[in-house]
Amino acid sequence: MYIRYIFTKYIKFVITRLLGTGVDTLVLWICSDFIFSSSYYGVNIVSPTISFEFAVMSNFICSYYWIWRSNRIAKDTKSVWRKFLIFNISAIAGFLIKMGFLLLFEAIFGWDVIVCNLVALLISGILNFCVDILIFKIAV
Repeated sequence: MYIRYIFTKYIKFVITRLLGTGVDTLVLWICSDFIFSSSYYGVNIVSPTISFEFAVMSNFICSYYWIWRSNRIAKDTKSVWRKFLIFNISAIAGFLIKMGFLLLFEAIFGWDVIVCNLVALLISGILNFCVDILIFKIAV
């Protein structure tokens, strides 16, 4: 029974993270090709950072209101912001892992930043699901 529950949550997690990946990729493309296209730092550091925060907001909204809605104990605004802060901090840790892989793949293989980003997102995804369980299953 618990395995089915976690599996269902994981499927929802994958769906929402695909949406987040879409948000991340779209914002990364806009930033890296149109806003910061003239510098390595702008394309490979600033653009992924901005796109990451957009994806975090999208992922949190989906996690809070769809995946883990049955685990919401307190529905007050303070609780939501507290969970978002913890979610964002954990996502930053995942982001640093993702960025490490992104830069590693770019340096080793010379792939486009979009491809490096997608591969790095795949690697950091399982860690993020485990952290989501802790954030939304434990009352914060």
